[in-house]
Amino acid sequence: MNTVLEQAVVKTRWRLVPFMLSLYILAFLDRANIGFAKQAYQLDTGLSNEAFAFGAGIFFAAYAFLGAPANLLMKQFGAKRWIGCTTLVWGILSASMSYADSEWKFLAIRTALGAAEAGFFPGMIYLTSQWFPQRYRAGVMGLFYMGAPLALTLGSPLSGALLEMHGFAGRPGWYWMFMVEGLLAVMAGFWTFCYLDDQPSEARFLTQEERGSLLAELAGEERTKETSRISEAMRDFRVWHLAIIYMIIQISVYGLIFFLPTQVAALLGTTVGFTASLVTAIPWIAALAGTYYIPRYSDRTGERRNIAAVTLLVSGIGIGVSAVAGPVVAIGALCAAAAGFIAVQPVFWTMPTGILSGRALAAGIGFVNMFGAIGGFLAPIIRVKAESYFANQVAGLLTLAIIAIVGSAVIMMLKRVRALPAPETAAAE
Repeated sequence: MNTVLEQAVVKTRWRLVPFMLSLYILAFLDRANIGFAKQAYQLDTGLSNEAFAFGAGIFFAAYAFLGAPANLLMKQFGAKRWIGCTTLVWGILSASMSYADSEWKFLAIRTALGAAEAGFFPGMIYLTSQWFPQRYRAGVMGLFYMGAPLALTLGSPLSGALLEMHGFAGRPGWYWMFMVEGLLAVMAGFWTFCYLDDQPSEARFLTQEERGSLLAELAGEERTKETSRISEAMRDFRVWHLAIIYMIIQISVYGLIFFLPTQVAALLGTTVGFTASLVTAIPWIAALAGTYYIPRYSDRTGERRNIAAVTLLVSGIGIGVSAVAGPVVAIGALCAAAAGFIAVQPVFWTMPTGILSGRALAAGIGFVNMFGAIGGFLAPIIRVKAESYFANQVAGLLTLAIIAIVGSAVIMMLKRVRALPAPETAAAE
């Protein structure tokens, strides 16, 4: 292994991953905190279950179709300006949820929030592909994806504590939750402008030799990519296959996340508050462990497809067991489910970055993410409709479990994406 390259990768990891992780924590918290406010918010505003499910999902409507254009704009204008502006806008909109005291305001702000966040997540995936060689990406994405369980591990008690501020200054608890968590994102937007470098050639934290080595490695990988034109990417069946897989994954994720606080509260026989939020954090602690180790194992072995399929299968089984088991077993099953559907995603994202490059990669990530957003939109609706159709609260979770298990089979049908050697193999060569 090139020692200079290794030094460059280590420095880049320390520079970018904490930054990416911090923003993802805030982004995930701002899109999912509506689940904590569900009971009190619906009581205060008169919002029906159907309207809540639609509003929770409508976030993904604008988010779905703006991801690919947003990624191309980031490539045009630079990561620092694009991500900084995106974070500022979504923070302002998230804070404005404090004033969404009617159904039309709720739906309008959730739609605008989805549009504002559309460029963030695919932008982070694209940023990773521009700064890290392929054989390191699952591990890096695993660290980045720890933002989701961290947001829900740390954010669960935070959101619960803010909800306990009900009545402070004459405002409901959900007002303070939306306001405080939104303003944190606004501050992060200003931080982005000062901290982020647009591309490796501008990296202030690398020596000239380290920059040269990293750029040479990345350029060499680009020459081996199979697809670089947007039109070719859209005709590649594997890209469509990946898009369907990601949609299924996101149905599993958001079908559980938006309802998890109330599910845990029901298991405990209480309402959503600080105590229930602490227990809700337990599955996300398990997800942290899974997201740390599983992508690293994937990098070490060079195996992507089989690991992703097994991980999603475990998640589906966990969701199903949580629907029918007693409190202790159900919490354990939710741990397996959360670890599975969070850890599968960094492994998944090595696949499109392994076959696309240039503008095709920017557009392809946005396209795949669009299908994921459609899954996020459909997830709460599918769960509520299943519960309504079968007149049974268990039916929604069992439906999500079946979808996740089918998704595992769909992953196994994917044509293998060529994996680059693991670091140890490359070193030997």
